[in-house]
Formats: sequence, C-alpha cells, structure tokens
Amino acid sequence: MTARASLNREILRLAVPAFGALIAEPAFLIVDAALVGHLGTTPLAGLGIAGAVLQTIVGLMVFLAYSTTPAVARRFGAGEHGDAVSVGINGMWLALGLGAVLAVIGAVSTPWLISLFGASEAVAAEANSYLLISMWGLPAMLIVFAATGLLRGMQDTVTPLWIAGLGFAANAVLNAVFIYGLGWGIAGSAVGTVTAQWAMVAAYALVVQRLAAKHSASLRAQRAGIRSTARSGGWMFLRTVSLRIALLATVGIATGIGTDELAGWQIVFTIFSAAAFALDALAIAAQALIGKELGAGDEQQVHRVLGRTVAWGAWFGVIVGALIAALSGVLGIVFTGDQTVATLVQPALLVLAVAQPVAGVVFVLDGVLMGANDARYLAIVGVLNLVPFLPALWIIAATGVDGSAGLIWLSVAFFGVYLLARLGTLGWRVRSGRWVAIGE
Repeated sequence: MTARASLNREILRLAVPAFGALIAEPAFLIVDAALVGHLGTTPLAGLGIAGAVLQTIVGLMVFLAYSTTPAVARRFGAGEHGDAVSVGINGMWLALGLGAVLAVIGAVSTPWLISLFGASEAVAAEANSYLLISMWGLPAMLIVFAATGLLRGMQDTVTPLWIAGLGFAANAVLNAVFIYGLGWGIAGSAVGTVTAQWAMVAAYALVVQRLAAKHSASLRAQRAGIRSTARSGGWMFLRTVSLRIALLATVGIATGIGTDELAGWQIVFTIFSAAAFALDALAIAAQALIGKELGAGDEQQVHRVLGRTVAWGAWFGVIVGALIAALSGVLGIVFTGDQTVATLVQPALLVLAVAQPVAGVVFVLDGVLMGANDARYLAIVGVLNLVPFLPALWIIAATGVDGSAGLIWLSVAFFGVYLLARLGTLGWRVRSGRWVAIGE
C-alpha cells in the first residue's frame, strides 16, 4: 500500500465516525422538538426559546473538545500515553467545574433569560419549565465535550460515535416515556434529555477509567494540568465568540431586511450547516492527525497530512457545491412548500454552492491549526476576520436592499467576505510555517 493510500485510509478512519457523532448531537434537539411538537404549539414555542439559550451556552463551551484534542494527540504521538490520558482527564475535571458553575448561574437566571425573548406568559412558562431542568444537564454536556476530545486525541473516533448513538436512542425512549407515559409534558422532555446526557457521562467514565488503568494515568485532578487546559481553552473560547458574533450579526441584518428574507436566510444557513457537519469531520481528522505527528516530531508527515486534508476539503466542497446548485430550485419548496420562497432563495443558494470549496479548505485549515494548538492565533484572527465582514453587513442594511437581491448580498457577505477573510488569515499562517513549532 502506498503512503498516500495509507494516509487516505487514516483520514477516513477518523472522519467517518466523527461525522456520525456530529450528526447525533443536533439529533437530541430534533427528537425533543418532534415529541414536544405533538403537545401543541405553545410547548413547542417554549422549547424553541429554551433551546436557543442552551445552544448558545453549549456552543460557547465547545472549546473543551477542541482544546483537549491537540494536547492529548501531541502526547500520544510522542509515545507519552499516560500523560495523554492525564491531560484529557484534567479537561474533564475542568468541564465538570465549569458546568457546575454554569448550571447554578443558569438555574437562578432562567426566568430573566426567558423574559429577554418577550414571549407570552404561556410560552414563557413552558420555556421556564424546560430550561430550569435542562440547566442541570450542562455539566454532563461539557464533560462529554472534554471526554470526546480525549478520545479523538487518542486517535479514537469510533467510541464517541457509539456513545453518541446510544445516547440519542436513550434520549428518544426516555422522552417518549416521560412526556406521554407519565404525562409530564415538556418537563418530561427535559428530564429525559438530562438523564440521557448523564448516562453518556457514565459510559465515558468507564472508558476513561479503563484507559487510565491501561496507561497508568491518575484519575485525580491536577492543578497544573487544569490551568494549562484552561489557558488554551480561553483562547479557543474567544475564537468561538467571534464566530457567534458573525452568525448573530448576520441574523440581525436578515431580520431587518424582512420576514420572508429572514425565513430564506434560515433555509440557506441550514443547508450550509448540514454541509458543515461533513467538513467538521474532516477538520477533526486533521486536528487529531496533526497533533499526533507533531508529537512524534515527524514534520514531513505533518505536511503530508496538511496537503491531503486540504485536498479532501476542497474536493468535497466541489461535490457538495455541485449538489446544492443542482437542487437550488427545489430546496425552498422542500422546506416550506412555497414556490415564492423557493424563487426567493435560489440565487442565494447558488452563492452558497460556489463558496463550498472555500468553506472546505477553511474548515480543514482551522482543524490543522487547532491540531498544532495554535489557539492564540485563531483567537486573534477570529476578531480580525470581523473587520471587513461587519462593515459589509452595515452597507447591506444601509442600502435597504431586500427580496432576492437582499439575500444574495447577505450570502456574498457571509460566504464571500467572511469566509475569504478566514481563508486569508488561516492560509497565511499555514504558509508561514510558524504553526509547526507551536506547542504546549
């Protein structure tokens, strides 16, 4: 077998299970929405508000996975398997601490958070019921992030897939039992999801305990290790904040353009998010492999991984872009059943299709620099990438462009200006070669 074929197989071995695990994460909310939706529109609206709050909190904490993976992978590649497991365990302790603090603060502030949405009293009551219970699942969700990062760093993406799949199945069964069997309504959905999340933590605890025993790693929290993880995680947190600002600013401009345009943007961004799951899987593979090879001190193999994963990202972007372009005329009908909406969003979908190869490369380069633990640079340029993007959004709002043209320019701003800014800053860093020397 050639070195190229071997590397391709290694990328697939990591990326395919990672893709499955990534899909399982949003599936939790989909199941909740489907089951709660049969209770009526008021509970479903309440779930929408509570879900928005939870997704924002959890989305900002995803750095627990992204900062743990490279630290573990580097030690794994250096043959220091015991230290690798210890680093991951420290990440899990940090996740538990952060999750506990967020759960307490979240539970206390739940009524206030819900009031920000200005919902009716009935909808607010349903949202409050769901969110108050769900806050106690936050520590579990964050521990799962860190544990997933540990296993990815150990070059294992299959175990997280199994645990995510079993967690999804348990969530569906428990929700059905608690909502309908026991008649707990929307509160039953929250209890079922929180129970499934803690069950996933129990499964990860067993896996990590076995890893610790196998590699003679301590299960105790180590202050120095937690501080190191927190330091790297802090930079990754700032990077995530910049991404959230970009997303929220775009939604804000779409809202100002008009209701139809906002609905159209939701369709376009949903398609982008779906494609992003597969691109994220490639980024995870790049992250794990880059970290491992840097730990092993094999710079030649590091550049091979870089070249292969970038090529995969670009070609996958071409394929997905062609698929989106071919379906652009009917995707609006699939989502809404309305030909008018389909006509409105088609040009924006074509912009998205053209941008997919760029998105593929951006996602992979992001994973490469994460694998090199270049978190500080990612945080800084995350802010710099907003410099050309936010004025572009302001120009769209100032001109008052609406309808299909408004969606086109919004798509050009996000999938053109913003993605190209990210491509430029990430590409410059990779070409400089400085990231190869970044370490703990």
